[in-house]
Amino acid sequence: MDKNQKIRTIITYKNYFEEFLNKQTKKVKEKISWTLLLIQEVKQVPETYLKHIEGTDGLYEIRIQLGSDIFRIFCFFDKGKLVVLTNGFQKKTQKTPRKEIIKALKIMEEYQNEKK
Repeated sequence: MDKNQKIRTIITYKNYFEEFLNKQTKKVKEKISWTLLLIQEVKQVPETYLKHIEGTDGLYEIRIQLGSDIFRIFCFFDKGKLVVLTNGFQKKTQKTPRKEIIKALKIMEEYQNEKK
């Protein structure tokens, strides 16, 4: 098997993710790219990098840490192997802000409604 075989495909929806990415430093962008590549290529993604958000129907967070900075990018799966990125933010507290989760859920709903 080709070691660069993609197991999943990551896409962005509208420009929510790009808005977040464009604000990041080069180092943060590199770490995000590395993490997204890992999610595409690793069969079983460790929870350190991809975790289901409790109490949601299919919303996940991609977890990125660079030094003491912590970032989260929300995503969901479409047809199993397609990962759709929604919004991202820098995490400043222990708990993920509810407004960020709500925003991600709205984006997910928007995406699903547009597909119908």
